[in-house]
Amino acid sequence: MMPNPVLLYIEDDPLSRQVMHMLLTRGMGMTQVSIFENSESVIDKLVALPQPPDLILLDIHMKPYNGFEILEMLRADERYHSAKVVAVTASVMNEEVKLLQSAGFDGALAKPIDPEACPTFIRRILNGQRVWQIT
Repeated sequence: MMPNPVLLYIEDDPLSRQVMHMLLTRGMGMTQVSIFENSESVIDKLVALPQPPDLILLDIHMKPYNGFEILEMLRADERYHSAKVVAVTASVMNEEVKLLQSAGFDGALAKPIDPEACPTFIRRILNGQRVWQIT
């Protein structure tokens, strides 16, 4: 895994933000974690970050832009088109997983977040694997 990865979590649910922040910072010792509370002006907020994220964890069901729309924006922007983007969603039926895969996500993480499995999932994604943690 890279020495000090830059992570971004885009999530509109306060409890999910809190849990993920604790897992990443306290649980995994990550020091470069940013969290956006909604998807409004997402590219502008990304550009304002001190460093581009190595991994973007992206809630699927948000407004004004959902996760699929944000992924499309990221892939269309040369600064972020190769960023690792993982869907974080409670909708983990086979059909939705197929949609996430075909849309170009690098993986999916099921909600509610499993605090035991999440650190291993994050490490595997940062190491370049595509991981679909949907159980």
